[in-house]
Amino acid sequence: MDIQRLLNKILGLALAFSVLLAVPAWAEQKVTFMLDWYPNPDHVPAYVADQMGLFAKEGLKVEIMVPADPNDPMKLVAAGKIDFAISYQPSVLIARSEGLPIVSTGALIQHPLSTILFLKSSGIKTPADLRGRTIGYSVEPLYRVLLEAVAEKGGLKPSDYKAVRVGFNLVPPLLGGKLDAVIGAFRNYEAIQVELEGKQVGILPLEENGIPDFYELVIIANERTVKEQPARVLAFMRALSQGIDYTLGHAQQAFGVFLKAHPDLSDELNRRAFSVTLPYFKGSPLQDAARWSAMQSFMKSRGLIKKETPVQAMIWQGPRK
Repeated sequence: MDIQRLLNKILGLALAFSVLLAVPAWAEQKVTFMLDWYPNPDHVPAYVADQMGLFAKEGLKVEIMVPADPNDPMKLVAAGKIDFAISYQPSVLIARSEGLPIVSTGALIQHPLSTILFLKSSGIKTPADLRGRTIGYSVEPLYRVLLEAVAEKGGLKPSDYKAVRVGFNLVPPLLGGKLDAVIGAFRNYEAIQVELEGKQVGILPLEENGIPDFYELVIIANERTVKEQPARVLAFMRALSQGIDYTLGHAQQAFGVFLKAHPDLSDELNRRAFSVTLPYFKGSPLQDAARWSAMQSFMKSRGLIKKETPVQAMIWQGPRK
């Protein structure tokens, strides 16, 4: 009887040990990550980090989410309902001015993709050539104010041109001759759309015409996440950084990884968009406090924000030593 009990104990211990061996020593942390809008070539490094297991190597199980509305990423991060999202530097500055607990944990796109776009046949070459023109803009008040700053560089006042809010439907009125130029169009998307229609396009880069060189896309997190879960933030950003490096070093393979996730985007527009976007990943995810300060001061001087926030409070630059 004693021998039988001993055998049962041994069997029980062996079974328990086998169960322990079958369970990983650690479980992946679930992370939610929302894009700024529908998937596009701007997001290739994120898909590389996900599909190639870079997030998993950092112990993260990342769910990439697509917003129903472009305002959702900022709102949901501020409310603590998602962990990370992609947003825009000007949007972060506006959010912080309004008291939202948003922190930029790194840059994704280093320079503005948004631009002033026009047909070369319009004869526009400099900001001064906007005089007497009808110009469509996407977002109020941001792009109306950015237009004013560019026009000022050409010696123009708002009364010297006509600004019309057209939302995001920028290309049709431009091609149809209803607008002479648009601001808020992207050099890696709408410019290519126009070229695919057989038209030659020109641009006035914002960062060369009176506007600070801002980050087009940044990664955001809630201030509480950054303070209370620094290891989680570091792991996420380390994997994304590796995704960026791989994309820069193996561009076609990286785009192939993205297309496996979104085969419907394998067309000329998206292939050309990726080629234009690729150089803008260089330097990411590093972000410079001086550039944040310059853009914030610009936005305050233009009335886009009411108050400034200490830069170090709204950007994360890695572990504090």
